[in-house]
Amino acid sequence: MNRLDLHVHTTHSDGSSTPAEVVRLAHKSGVTALAITDHDITSGLAEATTTAQQFGIEIIPGVEISSMFSDSELHMLGYFLDPQAPGLHERLTALRESRHLRNPQIIERLQALAIDITYEEVRTLAGTDAVGRPHIARVLMEKGVVATAKEAFDRFLAEGRPAYVPRRLPSPTEAIQWIKAAKGLAVLAHPTWIKTTAGTLTDLVRQLKADGLDGVEVHYSTHTAQQTREYLGLAKQLGLLVTGGSDFHGLTKPDIEVGIGKGALHVPESLLPKLKDAAARL
Repeated sequence: MNRLDLHVHTTHSDGSSTPAEVVRLAHKSGVTALAITDHDITSGLAEATTTAQQFGIEIIPGVEISSMFSDSELHMLGYFLDPQAPGLHERLTALRESRHLRNPQIIERLQALAIDITYEEVRTLAGTDAVGRPHIARVLMEKGVVATAKEAFDRFLAEGRPAYVPRRLPSPTEAIQWIKAAKGLAVLAHPTWIKTTAGTLTDLVRQLKADGLDGVEVHYSTHTAQQTREYLGLAKQLGLLVTGGSDFHGLTKPDIEVGIGKGALHVPESLLPKLKDAAARL
């Protein structure tokens, strides 16, 4: 069975597998088209594209941009964008710098909890400019403070927990504008993460469409069947494109695999021509 996976992360952001390794995992799972969507960075695309040529896998240039909505994060996926578009690099660099400003504050809060950890350790483990909380979680795992990344977030790193520190982010509308300026399609990532009621979500997505939103991530590793139907209905109601992906990260989400999520994810191949048609019209 051929598959799409339009949402994966590599070591260029907070994934634990290199772009080449992700492509090989995609091939193993029968993926024929793969979008590399690292957080706030596009530097992994070249390696993924080179490796994908060996397996006949199409690489779709992408990115996942963090934005702020109502005091919580909302993520926007960009597809078919031009990584060299004027202004994109500078905007993404500024976002990564906001992480570097926040991360030491998180470390200080962990140290105040008598946890032996330094930011230098985190940056060494990350090996990338896109250092984030998942890297901090991995250091906590290596030190035996927690057993899993989920435990790290639940106890220390998630919003409302003792080491959480907010960061300055663009609005969802700004994130959409950045993607559109790079000639990409803007897609709302994992809507189940957004802290809204069903009716408020519809209003939000309607407003985002007015601001340029192109699609909704309907098929996702942790969406229930009911949520998938709900978001599919929302996309049809508002005339938005449908996408889907595993949100593969590797060690920080060990139960999620490229192409198949938790085992049952299937992103229909029929979605890809519609996305390409829309991208061609930009």
